[in-house]
Amino acid sequence: MALHIDWLDETNEVTDEQMEVIAKLLNYAADVEQIPDEAEVSISFVDNEQIRMINREYRGKDQPTDVISFALEEMGEGETEIIGLDAPPVLGDIIISVPKAQEQAKEYGHSFMRELGFLAVHGFLHLLGYDHETEEDEKEMFAKQEQILEQYGLKR
Repeated sequence: MALHIDWLDETNEVTDEQMEVIAKLLNYAADVEQIPDEAEVSISFVDNEQIRMINREYRGKDQPTDVISFALEEMGEGETEIIGLDAPPVLGDIIISVPKAQEQAKEYGHSFMRELGFLAVHGFLHLLGYDHETEEDEKEMFAKQEQILEQYGLKR
């Protein structure tokens, strides 16, 4: 597998099999997006209270959300790109609320695995610079995540 994934399941509700499916799915997405081998990403599974605190601190929204991503490769103001290091890229962190994923799976009438996969791909695309701030960007991002999920075979 091309991606190096660091896992943290603070809920103890995500099985090794589910993590394996997510790993394969994100490796498929990495191939589609031509991400270099050995790129690193961390995925954390948390409860609603933890994601609410993160959402409040970093986004100013005092409520739980389903997924939050923190891209590490984005250049901040005044930062200089370091050229010449052959280290694999560190893409960033994806944080998923397990209770929100369970709730949304029921709401949308599909499996918990499909919802986890959807949230993982959604978070992964954010790490790659996709967003949904405008209608046009949203159409592009949502079409891309749907394409990845369908082609991988994680259907609704």
